[in-house]
Amino acid sequence: MRGAQARERLIAAATEELADTGRFEVAAVAKRAGVSAGLPYRYFDTRTGLLVAVVDAFYQRFSDSIALRTYDAPTWAQRERQRITDWVHFLYREPVAPVILAGLGEGELATARGRWLQEMGRIGAHNMAQGQRDGEIAQDRDPEYLAAATIGGTNAVVAVCLTRDPRPPAAEVIDQLWSIVAGAVGLNSSSEGKEHD
Repeated sequence: MRGAQARERLIAAATEELADTGRFEVAAVAKRAGVSAGLPYRYFDTRTGLLVAVVDAFYQRFSDSIALRTYDAPTWAQRERQRITDWVHFLYREPVAPVILAGLGEGELATARGRWLQEMGRIGAHNMAQGQRDGEIAQDRDPEYLAAATIGGTNAVVAVCLTRDPRPPAAEVIDQLWSIVAGAVGLNSSSEGKEHD
């Protein structure tokens, strides 16, 4: 098995182990990946290094499929409602989402998570500013604050939903979240009307 392939296999096994058990032992990850107990340390140095790789892989998937995605709808409101929809569906189908959204620990793990949230905040602030330029979002709100509130709020709401048994239907969660986001950004009523056209 080549280096990059072995690394990806270990990350996949670690993600599955964390999602299935909520615990994280390197020996169990190695067993699941079908490799020697020492191989994870060759690629990640420490248990924490492997956990950071799992967090990075999760947020990279999120970034590629949600945060960096360009939506084609004509209005900011339509594009962002679709983004919220995709966001909820992504988190609902990611088996490791409940553990990652709950926070995995301190130190390097908190730093890795913080780095991704900061990057998403930067992308989100640019997006909010575009909504203001388009005249759909209230001008008196700071785009960085709006992005932070949207990202943090959406993840927090879905984290609650992921712990409920049964989970609330995704459509209900999306409606609630969109209502919260539309209110927070001060979405103008004409944009809201166009959204349903």
